[in-house]
Amino acid sequence: MLKRLHIQHYAIIDQLEIDFSGRLNIITGETGAGKSILMGALNLILGERADTSVLQPSRKCVIEGIFEVHNAATENFFAANELDSSEEIVLRREIAANGKSRTFINDTPVSLSQIRQLSVLLVDLHQQFDTMELSDENFQREVIDALADNAALLQELKVVYHAYAISKKELQVLQQRQADANKEQDYHHFLFTELEELQLKPNELEELESELKLLSNAENIKQQLSAVTLILQNSEEPVVQQLKIVLQKLSALTGFHPSLEQLHQRLQSSYLEVQDIADELESVENNISLDAERINIIHEKLSAGYKLLKKHNVKTTDELLAVQRELQQKLSALLDITHQIEKLQNDVDASEKRAVAIAEKIAVKRKKQSKPFSEKINELLKQVGMPNARLKVEIQSADLSENGTDDVAFLFDANKSDRFESIKKVASGGELSRLMLVIKSMVASKVELPTLIFDEIDSGISGEAARQVGNIMKGLSAQHQLIAITHQPQIAAKADAHYFVYKAIVQDKIVTSVKKLNDDERIIAIAQMLSGEEPTAAAIQNAKEMVAN
Repeated sequence: MLKRLHIQHYAIIDQLEIDFSGRLNIITGETGAGKSILMGALNLILGERADTSVLQPSRKCVIEGIFEVHNAATENFFAANELDSSEEIVLRREIAANGKSRTFINDTPVSLSQIRQLSVLLVDLHQQFDTMELSDENFQREVIDALADNAALLQELKVVYHAYAISKKELQVLQQRQADANKEQDYHHFLFTELEELQLKPNELEELESELKLLSNAENIKQQLSAVTLILQNSEEPVVQQLKIVLQKLSALTGFHPSLEQLHQRLQSSYLEVQDIADELESVENNISLDAERINIIHEKLSAGYKLLKKHNVKTTDELLAVQRELQQKLSALLDITHQIEKLQNDVDASEKRAVAIAEKIAVKRKKQSKPFSEKINELLKQVGMPNARLKVEIQSADLSENGTDDVAFLFDANKSDRFESIKKVASGGELSRLMLVIKSMVASKVELPTLIFDEIDSGISGEAARQVGNIMKGLSAQHQLIAITHQPQIAAKADAHYFVYKAIVQDKIVTSVKKLNDDERIIAIAQMLSGEEPTAAAIQNAKEMVAN
């Protein structure tokens, strides 16, 4: 609720402070006294742009509203914007004479957009031709849901639908990945098969290059090895035989000098090593042969290998095998995605089925509520001076969302023409304000509403219609704070707190002031609304009866 409104240096207001009650607050006053100025000032702390033409020269304008609100929506706002919450919410707007503006929430500087976000949670302002909320399809649906007691089902649907939406999004991502992979699958499979058929082993191409070099020079190598072997052990005086003779001679001398024994041993080791080398060289020579078929096989495999090295822009066999493993992983991943898609599709289908089942329950309750709602609204419209107006609720099937599978629309016929149209096409501001009043009076016990402000909702009505508007306001104020500007005594008589706006001359300057009326002053003010500046005794008596009733 709005507890206090403080206005300083705005238009013809120098200093003004109003303490509001928590129920029905009525503001009256003569035309031009400044009631619209109060609304203008209030709009500034609700985030409207400042009009520099109403600012006082060389003076800073300050508008401050103190609210007492405790609900989840405001707590979420403070948390989301990293602001400190408190028992009271203070909105302040400071506007310099040049139009430069600063905004504050609980003395913390904030942006104008943040003020606007919070103000929607604090104040529901209805002015003539201000039909945005009434025309909003979300609001219309929420009205029907409130009356149908769909809150629990909607909360359940929201949880299920969000799970469904997340799974569906994940499924779409996987399906897109699969589609992208499918475009390259054949090519990847071809590349993998090409590598797999070559059946490369680690370092094989490098080893084949060495083997080819050996085979290509086999004849020359064999000749050279044969010559070396001949020198070592097959010539007329082979090296091995000569070493053996030297050993025998040296062996006979070992007893004559201590160093000769050691030299004999070293020569013995050399003899054995040379003998072993000669045997191995002979073995290598015997195993080397000019194998033309093997050379052709190596040439073919190396040619295929070189081609793949170039194709994949790598240099070694091991790098080529790494490419083969990567291709295999891609092909395996595609199979894995297919399994994931199958599982996720089952999850999506199950959560969608559950969400649709909940949405169908909600739809049944909406349809059941729509007719009695429109009938009740149409009865109330007659009472508030709109006998020819009719409202109809149209419910059509829609795609599944967190709100169900319905589009809910309020259609309006102002003149019994049987041409029901969207409310946003209806032009009468006064009628729309009254329509909003009767709608909100029906849902007041079902939903948590912010402070309701009605600016001249009584336009075009009087007598019994005005009295009925007053009754509805009075009933609505039992659970919600209302602030209303009115010219109708029937409405003013219902006030829990009555404020009178007037102009006064202070230090040769006209200023707007507001006074909270006591019981006697209320009766006089209502009597003046009935019969003029000098109320008759009958008007005063009538005013007393209206206040008493």
